[in-house]
Amino acid sequence: MSIPQVLEVAVGLIVVYYVLGSIVSTITQWINELLESRGKALEQYLIKLVGEHKENKYLNDLVSLPQLQALRPIRYKGLFSIFSSATEPKKLEKIPVSTLVDAYFDIVGLTSKKELDLLQLAELVDKLPESEGKKAFINWINQGVTSITDLRARTSAYFTGMMDQAAATFRARARSFVIMLSFGITILFGTDSIQLAKTLWTNAELRAIAAAQAGAVVAREGANADLSELIDSLGAYSIKIGWWQTQQLPASSDWVGWAAFVSLKILGLAITAIAVSQGASFWYDLLKKIVSPAKAIGSSGTSSSEAKG
Repeated sequence: MSIPQVLEVAVGLIVVYYVLGSIVSTITQWINELLESRGKALEQYLIKLVGEHKENKYLNDLVSLPQLQALRPIRYKGLFSIFSSATEPKKLEKIPVSTLVDAYFDIVGLTSKKELDLLQLAELVDKLPESEGKKAFINWINQGVTSITDLRARTSAYFTGMMDQAAATFRARARSFVIMLSFGITILFGTDSIQLAKTLWTNAELRAIAAAQAGAVVAREGANADLSELIDSLGAYSIKIGWWQTQQLPASSDWVGWAAFVSLKILGLAITAIAVSQGASFWYDLLKKIVSPAKAIGSSGTSSSEAKG
C-alpha cells in the first residue's frame, strides 16, 4: 500500500531536513570539541566557586587534584592531529557533584575534619579566596551551620545547581551556534523548502528517491552516518534542489514578479533553516513514525493479498 502523495512530499522534505540537520550536528560537534566549548562553560562556573585570579591559581589548585585530573577527556591535540594520532587531556567537561564536593573540601581543608567549633570553621573559611563559594559558606555559618555533615549536604545541593547552570549555559551557546550554522548551511546549499515541495509534488521520480532515502535512514537507526554519507544522501537530490536547480525566473522588467520571487525564496530558505535547526534527532523520530507505519501497512496488505490468492 503506497502512502498518499502529500505524505510522500512531507517525507521528502523531512529527509532533506534530517540530512542537513545531521551535517549541522556533525560540524557543531567538531567545533565544540576543537574550541573546548563545554569545558570553557564549566570552567566559568568553577571560577565562581573558587574565586578568580589573574593566573587562575585557585582554579588550577582545584582541577589539579587527582580525582579531577582523571576526568579530563582525551582528544586529538589539534585539527591535523588525526593524521599523527597525537592526543592530550582537554578541559574538564563534566564533574559528578559528589566528586566536586570532595575536591572542594580538600582545598578548603575540611576533608580530614570531623567536627569543628564556630571559631575554627570561620578561620578555615576566612582563608578562602573571595568567591561565590566563600560567600555561601559564610552565609551558612552565620545561620549557625557548623556540622561538617550539614555543610557537605548544603554544598552538594549548591554545587548541583551550579553544575546544572553550567550545562544550561553550554546548551544555550550551542543552540545559538546551531541556529546560525543552520542558516549558513541552508544558504550554502540553497535549499528552498517551497520550491522543493513544488518539485516533489510534480516529480514522482524524486518522491521515489525520497522514500528510498527515508527507508535507508530508518534502517540505519539514524546514528551511524558519517559526513560523507550524509552529503552523498543529499547528492541524490543534487539535480533537483539547490541554487543550481532549474526554475523559471520572472522577466527582467517584471518588478512585481521579481518581488514575489525574492519574497518566496527568502521565505523558503527561512523555513528550511528553522526546520534544520530543530536537529537531526527530531526529524529522525518523526520520519520513523511516518515510515514505519507505512511499511507495516504495506506488509500487512501484501500478506492479506497472498493469503487470499
